[in-house]
Amino acid sequence: MDRVYEMPEDPSVDQVSSLEEDVIRGANPRFTFPFGILFSTFLYCGEAASALYMVRIYRKNNESYWMAYTFSFFMFSSIMVQLTLVFVHRDLAKDKPLSLFMHLILLGPVIRCLEAMIKYLTLWKKEGQEEPYVSLTRKKMLINGEEVLIEWEVGHSIRTLAMHRNAYKRMSQIQAFLGSVPQLTYQLYVTLISAEVPLGRAVLMVFSLISVTYGATLCNMLAMQIKYDEYKIRLGPLEVLCITIWRSLEITSRLMILVLFSATLKLKAVPFLLLNFLIILFEPWVKFWRSGAQMPSNIEKNFSRVGTLVVLISVTVLYAGINFSCWSAMQLRLADRELVDKGQNWGHMGLHYSVRLVENVIMVLVFNFFGVKILLNYCHSLIALQLIIAYLISIGFMLLFFQYLHPLRSLFTHNVVDYLHCVCCHRHPQGRPENLQSSCEAEARQSIV
Repeated sequence: MDRVYEMPEDPSVDQVSSLEEDVIRGANPRFTFPFGILFSTFLYCGEAASALYMVRIYRKNNESYWMAYTFSFFMFSSIMVQLTLVFVHRDLAKDKPLSLFMHLILLGPVIRCLEAMIKYLTLWKKEGQEEPYVSLTRKKMLINGEEVLIEWEVGHSIRTLAMHRNAYKRMSQIQAFLGSVPQLTYQLYVTLISAEVPLGRAVLMVFSLISVTYGATLCNMLAMQIKYDEYKIRLGPLEVLCITIWRSLEITSRLMILVLFSATLKLKAVPFLLLNFLIILFEPWVKFWRSGAQMPSNIEKNFSRVGTLVVLISVTVLYAGINFSCWSAMQLRLADRELVDKGQNWGHMGLHYSVRLVENVIMVLVFNFFGVKILLNYCHSLIALQLIIAYLISIGFMLLFFQYLHPLRSLFTHNVVDYLHCVCCHRHPQGRPENLQSSCEAEARQSIV
């Protein structure tokens, strides 16, 4: 049977028509078991089941406020998850009534998981057979510090399975930061003021914590894929472990500080937290309006201006939700078609962690001096110190990753040490401007090896 070659629609993939560069023929990618899809579906179902169970318990105990907030967080994240999967798979333009019905009853991830498993089993049965429709893909790889252009064939079935994986990665982020973060924060708050931890609530908090950590880890991976879309990125176990420790410490310490601060001031804490979230939410829009740029009209095919606006608002809400609890690993730029700044932007990262560290210290001090009725059997000063140390340790793991473990660190124009050195240079006296300029220029030319 003759093989038909088709060009991928992704504009980030190089066209295969030119032969000006030396291309290495790579081995055809092998399909792997979709563990990520199964794990994301497991987290979604586990968190949904435990949330509905706690809603039932709160209703039985006549705790209407706790029931309402728990159910609201579950419903909002579930609806956003369904919309994300429908948007990625473009189901509105297809005749799939069963899939749409499963999305309407909030079981879209389950049917999508079954579709991915069926696709995997079909590939497994046809292993060794050549597919009639393939795509030629080119990516750059760093081998021994040198860029190598590699080309390989990707079958239509493998590309479909990859689309399922990408959809579930985005779904996990939506679930983590628009559902699990507020759910975990609220259940911790309820546990703190009720001084009891029933089994159902503990299970819900465990699912939420795992979901948030997994979503934050995927956030780093997706940020690298977006910023370096021309490169084939591979993360080893050590890099993944470093990211997981960094994100878990950052998120747990941040959320615990928010919970203790809220339990100390109660309703008085709402204006501070709401103002914090609104600043993050409107910051990209303020920069967009000040730039005078027009709204991008080619984010997705066949999108009207209203559809584009809805997508931008959804992306902004997700961006604000991520930055409220941890660093988003990228900077949103609404004027661009790709919506993100692909530069490394050390200044944005440094500003984020500096502001968050100051906020955390202020909230911890409020808890330490005014939280007299909370955690009576524990030393407040010790708890405050441990939370700040945990947040600082997370920053240390973040610096360790970018300095030594980032898979494309050799592409950085300057690394973490260079940036910190240049910042310290500006604090020196103004007596030797020539030496200051030459030093910073020399450091900017260095790269990580």
